[in-house]
Amino acid sequence: MGKKVTVVGAGFYGSTTAQRLAEYDVFDTVVITDIVEGKPAGLALDLNQSRAIEGFETKVVGVTTGPNGEGYENIEGSDVVVITAGLPRKPGMSRMDLLETNAKIVRQVAENVAKYAPNAVVIVVSNPLDEMTALAQLATQFPKNRVLGQAGMLDTARFSNFVAEALNVPVASVRTLTLGSHGDTMVPVPSKSTVNGKPLRDAMPAEQIEELVVKTRNGGAEVVALLKTGSAYYAPSAAAARMAKAVAEDSGEVMPVCAWVDGEYGISGVYLGVEAEIGAEGVKRVVETDLDADERASLLEAAEAVRAKQGDISSM
Repeated sequence: MGKKVTVVGAGFYGSTTAQRLAEYDVFDTVVITDIVEGKPAGLALDLNQSRAIEGFETKVVGVTTGPNGEGYENIEGSDVVVITAGLPRKPGMSRMDLLETNAKIVRQVAENVAKYAPNAVVIVVSNPLDEMTALAQLATQFPKNRVLGQAGMLDTARFSNFVAEALNVPVASVRTLTLGSHGDTMVPVPSKSTVNGKPLRDAMPAEQIEELVVKTRNGGAEVVALLKTGSAYYAPSAAAARMAKAVAEDSGEVMPVCAWVDGEYGISGVYLGVEAEIGAEGVKRVVETDLDADERASLLEAAEAVRAKQGDISSM
């Protein structure tokens, strides 16, 4: 094994991701870091005490980090680093409202990752997702394939869940896909969505699909509004942990992620939600899916919207 993964940020998202990664039992070590003194160590102690019950050997290590990079030496040798640090949304906030605050945090984290874990694959989950992924790549100066963002896995899971609930079928019988950005220009792909192998468009009317698309796009906001403090973490952590596992196992699994697009779909030079083959070096390749004309137009629109915002972050 000898595999090591670091989760930066010990909030609900980070701690749940660390738990899932530990319970997979495919890593030797899960490191969880936070700026709150003692919190990561307490979580690690608690998680390690669950090993005998859950039957995993992965060791969890908790580390408090300081403003000048203190503590980051403990992430050395990490194969994967999941960045969850940053503020979550409050009710009524859009993901973009977090841009400036989280840019400072993510930049500082990324610089420390580059210093202490120069060979890691970085999975970004901090919002606004597409912009923070681009920023993490700039700050680490890592090859673009080694920095990716978690969004499509989550949005697709939300879409699948809504379809399964609407049709009252097992969620395992539903396959959906979302591309584009994690936010307003999310592009759900009904043409690639199926129920028991049959096209989604045969299973429900177009207007109902559109309703579920809107519901998916607002999936995070709906959770935020209900929780009132903090944002979703069970489904998002499941998505991030699956991505980290695919990297650790060099699985080549195809997943919707936020990846650097360079020529696919006729789009170049932007981080965007696409399907990609995930392995030890991060994104092995972007997988171009056949889209219908509307979906392709929406994806081009999403790319330009994200490009405009990603252009601003180099100065942050």
